[in-house]
Amino acid sequence: MILKMLGDPTRLKIIYTLSETSMCVSDIAKTLDLSQSLVSHQLALLREAELVKVKRVSRNAIYSLDDAHVLTIFKQAHEHAKHKSK
Repeated sequence: MILKMLGDPTRLKIIYTLSETSMCVSDIAKTLDLSQSLVSHQLALLREAELVKVKRVSRNAIYSLDDAHVLTIFKQAHEHAKHKSK
């Protein structure tokens, strides 16, 4: 399931963005120049896979990586892809 989640370019961009800071859907959408509905859909899939978590702050939902292991998996998958493309 995790590798399937990392196989989508949009989800990879979201994970990379969240590796730098926690953000709400609208900020992620603006940063990546994507629609909020697309980002929301992808975040729901990432939450189901337990790769991201959400915290409610007032009326906002703030997303972040679930834990440091997610970033490790992301980096290893990226390194593997670079190695295979040589």
